[in-house]
Amino acid sequence: MIALAFSAAIGITFLVLGCALFQNWWPMFVLFFYFLSPVPTVIARRLSGSLDSSSSALIELCIFLTVGIVISAIGLPVVLARTSVIQWGACGLVLAGNVVVFLTILGYFFVFGNDDLDYSSW
Repeated sequence: MIALAFSAAIGITFLVLGCALFQNWWPMFVLFFYFLSPVPTVIARRLSGSLDSSSSALIELCIFLTVGIVISAIGLPVVLARTSVIQWGACGLVLAGNVVVFLTILGYFFVFGNDDLDYSSW
């Protein structure tokens, strides 16, 4: 849990550095994607038994929406840099932050995604 919190802090630090060093705060809109990305997976887990069962339309739709959100988060800084709204250095730092934060979210679902996890072992 501590490693996940540390890696999320590192990712957010990359995002803030990308904004602060280049004095342009437009890339902070990526935070919306950070908050939206786990929502489809949480809905799929709540409405279906588990994600390990056979494939269903709901699970496939939620995976599709999650991938769309992640790609949008990666595409936003690239589009902003391509249109000269932000500099390419800021784009690189935001993309590095995106990778770290999304790997942290993925790691959270791998570690705490099991319903039969025994919490007394922690």
